[in-house]
Amino acid sequence: MTRVIDLRHYRHGSLPEGFRQMLIDVHADSYAAAMDLEFNQKFPWFVDHWSQMPGFTCVVAFEGDEPTGFAYGAPLQAGREWWRSTGYEPNNGYAATFAVSEVMVRPNWRKQGIADQLHKALLTERGEDLAVLLVDVTHPKVQDLYEAWGYNKVGEQQPFADSPLYAVMVKELHS
Repeated sequence: MTRVIDLRHYRHGSLPEGFRQMLIDVHADSYAAAMDLEFNQKFPWFVDHWSQMPGFTCVVAFEGDEPTGFAYGAPLQAGREWWRSTGYEPNNGYAATFAVSEVMVRPNWRKQGIADQLHKALLTERGEDLAVLLVDVTHPKVQDLYEAWGYNKVGEQQPFADSPLYAVMVKELHS
């Protein structure tokens, strides 16, 4: 079942008051069972890091005034694309990259097509050649979902000492 939801777009430099806390609250609800993990407690740092990046884009799903999920990311700086360590070579050689950092839907709104809507809205009209993201390797169903959306696993990485091992997934946006 696909549920119609109100999608609102936000960009670097024009984030409303309360935006940061809204994302933190959605994350806390989405990961309530795993908030004791030190890595999940670092989410506010990630929000600050990503939202300050030039080109940061976020799409938030709402039901009325209630945020139900979000997706965000930003273009990666040329020469600093972390996915290149996998050895993957895009079809067109060099590839400008948009990193999808988060796609998250609160538990009461899952399995209704909202994640797909958020993801599509985030990548619509992107000028980059690739979208890249990381998926915890202990979540094969999530990896399967991204594969259904056109991503391919090209390697694995552990970006932080306390982070999980992630599958590096790449999607060519303009093939």
